[in-house]
Formats: sequence, C-alpha cells, structure tokens
Amino acid sequence: MADIGATGADRGRRTTAVALSYACEADLVRSAAALLSAHLAGRSPSLRLSVAVVWPRPLRAMWKEQALGQRGGMWRAIRGLDLLEKVRAAGNDPLLTEVATLVEGLHASREGHRNHGKLYEKYIPSPGVALLEGRSASTLFGLPKGHWVNLRFASGTGLRIQPDRMAEVRQMERDEQAVGERALAFADAVLKLLELHHGPAAVDAPRPRGAARRIGREDELLPYRPPWPRKLRPEQAVTMVGLSLLGLALAAIPWTIAYKSRFLVEHPKLSVLAWAAAIALAAAAVSRIGFRALQLPGRGAAAPGVVAAVAAVIVWQVQGPVVEHFYPGDAYERYQRQYTDGCLAAGPYRIDAVQSHIEDEVLVVRPISGDPVLRLGPAREAGTDPLRPLDRTTRTVLEQYGC
Repeated sequence: MADIGATGADRGRRTTAVALSYACEADLVRSAAALLSAHLAGRSPSLRLSVAVVWPRPLRAMWKEQALGQRGGMWRAIRGLDLLEKVRAAGNDPLLTEVATLVEGLHASREGHRNHGKLYEKYIPSPGVALLEGRSASTLFGLPKGHWVNLRFASGTGLRIQPDRMAEVRQMERDEQAVGERALAFADAVLKLLELHHGPAAVDAPRPRGAARRIGREDELLPYRPPWPRKLRPEQAVTMVGLSLLGLALAAIPWTIAYKSRFLVEHPKLSVLAWAAAIALAAAAVSRIGFRALQLPGRGAAAPGVVAAVAAVIVWQVQGPVVEHFYPGDAYERYQRQYTDGCLAAGPYRIDAVQSHIEDEVLVVRPISGDPVLRLGPAREAGTDPLRPLDRTTRTVLEQYGC
C-alpha cells in the first residue's frame, strides 16, 4: 500500500509539473508576441509582460485539469496571435520569414487541435468483418459527418476516422503534438530578430526604441535575487527576532496615541484600521530589511538584530511618556502643564494653593487665598483640547497674569 501511495504522489507531482510547463509555454508565446508587436510598431511594450498564473490552493486541482486540457491556455494565446500579416509586410528579412513560418505552424497546431475531431464519423459495423469495417451512418439534418450532432446522435454504433481523410487526421495530430516545440522556436526566433536589429552587436543600430530597449539589459531588469534560506542560522534568527520586535514596537505607536487621546473612544473603527495599516507596513519593512540583513556573512548577520532589539526596547520605553506629554491624561494634569508650570507658577493659583474639582466638563479652580475662582474647559478625560476660560472673570485673571 505504501508503494501504491508513493506512486500516486509521484504521478500527481508529474502531472503538476506538466501543467506548469504548459502554462509557461503559453505565457512565453504571449510575451514573445507582445515584444514582436512592439518591435514592428516601433513602440515600447507593456511594462508588465505575461506571467504564468497558478490558481489558489483550494482551486489547484481545477487549475491543473484546465491547464492539462487546454495546454495552459496555449490555444487561446495562438488565437490572439494576429501578427502574420504584419510580419509579412515588414520585409523579406530571413529571420522575419522564419518568424512568419513559425506563426503559421502555431496556427496549424491550433487548427489541428480544433478540427481533427471533426474528421471522425459514426458507422455501422458489418458482422464478421475486420474492425472499423462497415458502412457510414446516415447524417442528420444534412450536417457534415464530423459534426458533433452526428457524432453523438447518428444511428451508428461505432466511431472511426473517415476512410478518405486518414492522412489529414494524422497530419493534424502531428501538428497538435508539435505545438510545444513550435512555441519555443517562435520565442527563440523573436529574440534573435530583436538582437539582430537592435542588440549591442547590431551594425548601424539607431537609438534603441520600443522593445529594443530591453535587449542586452536582461540582467539589469531582472537581477538575480538570492532566495530566502530554508533554515535560519542562529545569527540570522537573532536578526529576524530583533527586527520583528522593532516592527512590533513601531506598529504600537498609533495604538498608543489613540489610547492616550480620545481618538480611540471617538473613532474606534478608524483607530483599528490605522493600527492594522501600521502593522502591515511594519511587516513589509521587516521582510524587506530582514531579507537584505540575512545576506550578511558570518556573525555579522546578527548585528542588525541586536541593534533592532535595543531600538525596540527604547521605543517601548519612550513612546508612553512622549505620547502622555502631548496628550495629558486628565484636566488637572493639563491645568498644571498649561498654566501652573508657566504663567501661574508664582501666584495664588499654583497647584499647591488651590482646591479644584470638575463640574459638567468644567474645571473649577478655587484658590485658598480667596482670589476669584477660575472656570476652565473643556475638562474631559484624556481630552486633547487646551483649557480655555469660560467666563469673563477667568479671562480677566489670566490676562492679568499674562497667560
């Protein structure tokens, strides 16, 4: 049973690999057609050429079945390959002639895929004779023998290739099977054409235009990028942990600000969205910076992690006091910071010479010395608005002390 399971798993991997190769061949044809079309028109190709698309994991089985049945979209790619007349009109260059021949071959492969089934017919076997011998079944509604209506509903019990079209069917089947080789040959011919006319070795090549700007710059446009290591070394693990802690500390700053102010109370949804956006940005930054840091040799790979961990501790310790400085917790603390630490520091309204209480979001400051009572507002918990005078007496006293 174990051998059977292993064989089934291997077969699944092989069919997945075939589906991927089909999808890549189809996208190679699309990309080569886009570059050739841009070259013939003297314009720049699309900034984003075609890439092979694999469906999400829940739909992977459906994608594989579709890719195997339609050869990864190759038949749709060839259907949109309408460059034959443009290539023929571009001149008698040998490479252009080769490209035109390959385009014709791709269309022949598609025609073989579409039409070789139409060369079959329903027939009525004759008893006691060789296989596939007998007379053709009567057609329905005057439709051709290979029409799907006749192949499904005609009176015959057997299915065979029409006797007079055997060679035609064989040629169509060969054309259909050769589509992969023709797709690769078409892409190679397009690349040779572009290199000949616009590549670095071209003679009397004008200033590169259109698709020619990509010739010779493949390494620059698609530089080699080392993959993520499958298993982190201890130094690399230190770096990733340190960067993650720093990213988490930075992502916590918007939440701390919203918590210390009234923003979280007044706009909870917006606060959560801002925090989620901060987490996403921090994760993206950690991924980008961490990938580069992991490429450092030896123990040097741990240095960014150590620095990031120290910075994370500093950010955790500092963000609370800094936010509280800008967003005082209550009205009494705002009164002290706004007035008694400044203009009222030496008068009878200093913090240790008054009795204060809050009435309906109004801070009432009553000096022990009997001086006029101050009424300031708005006095809300975790408010961000400064305290302002609410009556004429308070305004006069503050003007007297230069507040």
